[in-house]
Order: sequence, then C-alpha cells, then structure tokens
Amino acid sequence: MSDTATSENPEHSRGGTYSVKGKAYTRDTRYLTTRVTADGAEGYPVEPGRYRLVAARACPWANRAIIVRRLLGLEDVLSLGLPGPTHDERSWTFDLDPDGRDPVLGIERLQEAYFRRDPEYPRGITVPAIVDTTTGEVATNDFAQITLDLSTEWRAHHRDGAPDLLPEAHRDELEEVNRRVFTEVNNGVYRCGFAGGQEAYDDAYARLWTALDWLEERLSGQRYLVGDTITEADVRLFTTLVRFDPVYHGHFKCNRNKLSEMPALWGYARDLFQTPGFGDTVDFAQIKSHYYEVHRDLNPNGIVPSGPDLSGWGTAHGREALGGRPFGDGTPPGAVADGERVDPAHTPLR
Repeated sequence: MSDTATSENPEHSRGGTYSVKGKAYTRDTRYLTTRVTADGAEGYPVEPGRYRLVAARACPWANRAIIVRRLLGLEDVLSLGLPGPTHDERSWTFDLDPDGRDPVLGIERLQEAYFRRDPEYPRGITVPAIVDTTTGEVATNDFAQITLDLSTEWRAHHRDGAPDLLPEAHRDELEEVNRRVFTEVNNGVYRCGFAGGQEAYDDAYARLWTALDWLEERLSGQRYLVGDTITEADVRLFTTLVRFDPVYHGHFKCNRNKLSEMPALWGYARDLFQTPGFGDTVDFAQIKSHYYEVHRDLNPNGIVPSGPDLSGWGTAHGREALGGRPFGDGTPPGAVADGERVDPAHTPLR
C-alpha cells in the first residue's frame, strides 16, 4: 500500500514529504476497485497461473496478502513478485531480482503495470497489487478486498485443509472488529507517525492506545480475535503488531508501551508468529529498511536502528491454555515454497 509523499499519499517517495505541517494524516483510500472474481464479471476471471501478486514484504498491507495466500495454499495458482523494501518518488522497484526486473512481468518498476492499465494513472503506486500477466496491467490494488477475494472467489483453488478465514457464523463480528482495528490500529500508527502538529498527534496517540488497551483486555480471555480459530481479523492485526517494536514505537512515536510490555498482545503476537504462515513471511530487516530509509522527513539521515532484540519472538507464549484451534477443522500450510523463504539472517525463526 502507498501513502504518498505528498499530503494525499505519502508512502512512496524516498526523501519526500510524509507529514504535512499543521495537518492530521489522512490516508488516500481511492483504489482500482475492479476485482478478480470466479465469474469474471469485472473482466478479470480467476484463472490459475494468469495473475501475479506483487507484494513487498516491508509493507504491512502487502504482508496481509502474502499471509492469506500462504494459509490458503494458493502458491501454485497465484505467483508472487517481491519488490525491494525501499522506493523512490516513482514506484516500488524489483531491485531484489536479477537485473532488477521481475522475472515474470519483465518490468523494473511496478509503476509500469499501473501505466499499462491507465497511462495517466494519477494516484499512488501501491502494494499489494494483482497484475494480469496476459496484459501486464494491474487488475486491482484494493488491498482490503484482495484478501477477502482470495478466501471467497479463489475457493476452488484452495489447498486441502485450508482454514476458513471468514467463518459465516462470525461474519458480523468480524466486520465490526476489522473496522475498528483498521481505523484505530492499522491506520492509527500512521496517524501518529505522520501527524503534522501536536494536536493531531495527541489525538491519534490517544485513539491508538484506547484501541490497544481494548485489544489487550479482549485477548486476555480468548486466544484469537473472533471465535476460536484464526480469521482474517488476526491476519490484519498481526501485520501491525509485528512491526510495532521495530518501527512504530520509536519511528512513529507510538511509545507509551512496547508491544513486549503488554502481556496479552505480546503473547498473542508470538503465538501467531510461531504459527506456520505468519512469522515465516516476516522479514524484519526489510521492514526496518523501508520505514527508516524511505521516510526521510521523519528520519533525515536514513539511519536504520540496530535493535530491537528479536529473540523474544521465539519464546513460549502459553496461549494454548486459552483453548482454540488455530486452523479449525483444517491443517497448517506446508513448507514455504522454494524461492519464497525469508533470509534466515532477517528472522528469529530457525
């Protein structure tokens, strides 16, 4: 996802402006709302091998899509393109790939796929994006809808034992929890970090910690956010929590507590991190590189901190005592696909 290097969309200009003096941060949520659906009603039918998910590991919104794709076992039908953690004012780039080009799309910048869809595309070049390999154009970049559609529209291609991340019995509660988590936590950390004045920051900070205290209380008595299995809600909260101490606590001034100082949330985050499909998608080095190197108006010298110590992510969490069945009647995903493993130097998982 992008947040632009301007007042509308600050997250894609290295050295750009992410915080506008005197203004609260407002996320630009205008996306390409076409969808890849089972019936192809919007021009993009689900077809194995046709689409490529472009999703930078550094980005929390993209990390969601990587997790859901893995949990559902869609690796063989939806390929994965991984841009590097930093970008300039134009676009995310494929600088991790040989010759700096995505090996499937053949492009150096994700921007090229957006311009194939619309040569005058006026907004942020965001991840995650699903690209139609037959045309080279972005089919959708609607990050919230993408993961919902992977669970529903791509169901025919799920692996045997794939979990139900959107259980019908809890759908209303899921929507309510997801809405609060997005506005107050997922986006709340950005509202703190990109606040352009003290009043805006104080308001964002208060809202964030009200929500985190609510989550701490909620998760003190139940293993997962909704019901007794992992759902979409857990995926959405996890990608913010896993970035909290390395980035948001200091860089975004969300510093009332560290995540590791909140017993229920810290145990919950470790529980998910140690669950196949979650921690094995997380690259802490790329996460830190992105935030600290790209947001130069917040961190002018681009210094990436050496800490924090990540070894705690592998410690016992004791959450099993709360019951719950992580995958419900399903099974964990298998080994990470070849070519998609996180660099062992960038993760405490061994």
